[in-house]
Amino acid sequence: MRKIFLTFFYSGLFPYAPGTAGSLAAAIVGVLLLQFLPVNTLLLLTVLITIIGIKQINIYEKETGTHDDKSIVIDEVVGLWLAFVIASDNWTQIVLCFIFFRIFDIWKPSIIGKIDRDVKGGLGVMGDDLLAGLLAGICSSATWQVIEMYFI
Repeated sequence: MRKIFLTFFYSGLFPYAPGTAGSLAAAIVGVLLLQFLPVNTLLLLTVLITIIGIKQINIYEKETGTHDDKSIVIDEVVGLWLAFVIASDNWTQIVLCFIFFRIFDIWKPSIIGKIDRDVKGGLGVMGDDLLAGLLAGICSSATWQVIEMYFI
């Protein structure tokens, strides 16, 4: 059961770019949830999964002796969903959230990289992606504002 959760229904086991595969799976599920539930529910799910994820990653890392295994993509799920909570009013913003999130998650600028390098355990695994999601949501909102002001 832990493997299904941490790999987000095995999407993290994709042989090429598991983080992107996990993010794509998270985007699909996140968009479906937003079609039927209010954004507040997605926020609450994000918080709940973050708390459970930190604990489960700590257990997994203790059992395996590894840190931030590439197959663990539950951190991508909460990061992208946080971006959706901030900016998911339309399809353009959803796509922008995905793009910005992947850029920040791969590039790991500034404090995102510091968290990734220096914070151990589940908090470190989840923390950098949560911050990447926060920045992705803000950048998506800002980009959408510019698009609305000058192009729509």
